[in-house]
Order: sequence, then C-alpha cells, then structure tokens
Amino acid sequence: MAKAMRRSIHHASRILLAEDDAEMRSLVAGALRLDGHEVVEVADGGGLLRQIANAMTSDGPAIYDLVLSDIRMPVCNGMQVLECLRQTRWGTPVILMTAFGDHRTRVEVESMGAFLVDKPFDLDDLRTLVLNLVPAAS
Repeated sequence: MAKAMRRSIHHASRILLAEDDAEMRSLVAGALRLDGHEVVEVADGGGLLRQIANAMTSDGPAIYDLVLSDIRMPVCNGMQVLECLRQTRWGTPVILMTAFGDHRTRVEVESMGAFLVDKPFDLDDLRTLVLNLVPAAS
C-alpha cells in the first residue's frame, strides 16, 4: 500500500525538481520558492532516483508532495522514474517537462496519471499547474 505522501497544510509543500540544465533548474526552483514551496533540486536522473529511494524508505522530511522532472536527463530519464513510481504505487503527483514531446509521449505520460509540459513553457502556466496540484505554504 502506498504511503501517505501529503504534508500538513501548515507546512510548505516539498517539490523534488530534476533538471539537467542548470539555468532552467534555477529559474523553475526560484519561481516555486517564491510561491512558498520548498524545492529540492537534483541535476540528473541518478540524483532523482536517490531522492525518491530515500523518500520511499522515510517517514520524515524526505517525503515529497510533487515530482517535477525533465524527461531527457543523464543516468535515468523522467519516463523511467515515472514508470518506477507507478509500479510501486507511489501516488505523488508528477509533472514531466520535455522539449521533445510528441502525441505518443503525451498519451503515455497521461495514462500513468502524470502531466506533460512542453518546453519552452510559460513559467506562470507551470506555477499555476503546480499550485493546482499541491498547496503552497499557508
């Protein structure tokens, strides 16, 4: 059975952000922090997998309310991570970002209950999607 991955509304939502482009990662993380979210940043799929493994074995501060990941990254890609999360019944919302999206990818991502955002994207649209999925600090 999946762990409850929600935090109390009185705490900032924790977002795990995986993006191999340092400028993009910094831009997205900064915007999400301004919205009141706590953001943990990783630079590749290996870091993403390590953080998720820690969260799956922890009841403490390593729990995430949202995973936001690029699809194409070194070590492990976002689609592989999404498949792993869904196979283990980890129900945390997932948003995948890509500059190489096609109809097949979109259908595959959505069939696994995740969201796909095409790069380049409007940062305000991404922030709105995140806020609709997880609350900011109250």
